[in-house]
Amino acid sequence: MTLQAPTFYFPAPRAQKFCSQCGNPLSLYIPPDDNRLRDVCDTCGAVHYQNPRNVVGVVPVWQDRILLCRRAIEPRYDKWTLPAGFMELGETTAEGAMRETQEEAGAQIELGPLYTVIDVPHAEQVHFFYLAEVQSAELYPGPESLEAAFFDLDDIPWSELAFRTVTTTLEHYLADRQTGVFPVHHYVIPGPFPK
Repeated sequence: MTLQAPTFYFPAPRAQKFCSQCGNPLSLYIPPDDNRLRDVCDTCGAVHYQNPRNVVGVVPVWQDRILLCRRAIEPRYDKWTLPAGFMELGETTAEGAMRETQEEAGAQIELGPLYTVIDVPHAEQVHFFYLAEVQSAELYPGPESLEAAFFDLDDIPWSELAFRTVTTTLEHYLADRQTGVFPVHHYVIPGPFPK
């Protein structure tokens, strides 16, 4: 496995404007003994760390067909995606992946092993996709999906996929099906980085 060397940059601060401890406005600067821009309260000294958000999902397969959901929300409204979404506090990545599959597709699955871990530094995210076997062809898409459908491997709507992480995961799934070996893949989706 070969990973790119990290590219360090200072992302734009998130929307937090006030200290969660004392309510005073935050300033953006590099605190002593640190190397990154942070939101810092000049009144009480609290440093507000912003960390990557985890996206969790599955590669759901039913009789050699892939389950995809057509998004009913932005970003990428009306595009196809694997069932996935942000991990909630108090759950594991596996629990989050199963929950997102239920919420977006209404599919019953048997969760398999972790399959891809994809760093998306420019979006401040890490995506985790598990392999999964769908247990029934019955689907009940939730409000975040316009529809959910099974696609033959030759009919995946590549030009209509919502995210590069989905495309990357599906490309490697199809390649791994040729060998029958499904190792864990770790990738970095590059840029765009600030100039």
